[in-house]
Amino acid sequence: MDARYEGEAFINRFGPWAAIAGGSDGIGRAFAEVLAERGLHLLLIARDESKLEGTADALRSTHGVEVRTASIDLTGADLEQGVAAALDGLDLGLFIYNAGSGRGMGPFLESDASHWLHQMDLSCRGPLLLSHQVGRTLCARGRGGIVIMSSLSSLCGSAYTTTYAASKAFDTILAEGLWQEFGPKGVDVVGCLAGSTDTETFREDTGGSPDAMDPRDVAVETLAFLGRGPTFVPGAANRAGAKAMWPVPRIPLIQALSRVNAENFGLPYHELEGEEFGILD
Repeated sequence: MDARYEGEAFINRFGPWAAIAGGSDGIGRAFAEVLAERGLHLLLIARDESKLEGTADALRSTHGVEVRTASIDLTGADLEQGVAAALDGLDLGLFIYNAGSGRGMGPFLESDASHWLHQMDLSCRGPLLLSHQVGRTLCARGRGGIVIMSSLSSLCGSAYTTTYAASKAFDTILAEGLWQEFGPKGVDVVGCLAGSTDTETFREDTGGSPDAMDPRDVAVETLAFLGRGPTFVPGAANRAGAKAMWPVPRIPLIQALSRVNAENFGLPYHELEGEEFGILD
């Protein structure tokens, strides 16, 4: 897959600093490693301070970039204030919201409502607040990018992932809407609809799968697609599955509804070009 931005063009568009919420392990750490290889400095945000520092030390020693950490609960009441303090003074060009949890799985009635609300805080409230916060900065700057990690499960409801899939559907729709709103202001937004990925959490929850993608491949492919469309599905087999689940092209739907909204509310509308997540191969 040809990337829209490579080398210096990537740094100029999305550097010099990238922030990753959920950046201490799994897919978030993979994003951090790929971005460090490209020379971006990093702010890693997660709750587990020891994991954060371990990842940061490894990135500093291997790639020679500056890495800062912020131990923040992404479901906490002071999320915005904590992230604002961590970002203070940084020339941010790229923000990735990757936080996830296996707590969104299981029979709906066998857990208290508070259990499922935690999932909604993590997967809905968190990306909404931080995309709003960071989006202001990037749009005022006139360049940059936002990656919101969603899931293939967002395309269809299913038993035992009911709340997880619903929360990820929010992420997918949020990314698509922000792609249309922020694109004319020079900010690329993409929702990554990842399938099964070989992370520690996935192995603990399911026992693992030989078909699960390597987290690095997810990160590399998603960054290559950044700037090419509103939603992306990493992995050729996953893209084929996404096309089967949602055969109707999404970009014309996004633009048609955005055009109607703009007319109804007297707001500007700008036509954007993009590629569908299901017809790349």
